[in-house]
Amino acid sequence: MMRQLSRIVADESGQDMIEYALITALLALSVATVLRNFSVNLKGDFTGIGNKLTNAIS
Repeated sequence: MMRQLSRIVADESGQDMIEYALITALLALSVATVLRNFSVNLKGDFTGIGNKLTNAIS
């Protein structure tokens, strides 16, 4: 029983998968943050263009 327990504790076969999952999660969070900020800026740009066109026509 102690041998099995020490083998389970020493087993590191899943460690790489956990590290890749953490890196992927961090990357996804970063991309989501960048895209959200980009969309806010893009919306503001198009609103400004629309306002300028409306004022130019009026």
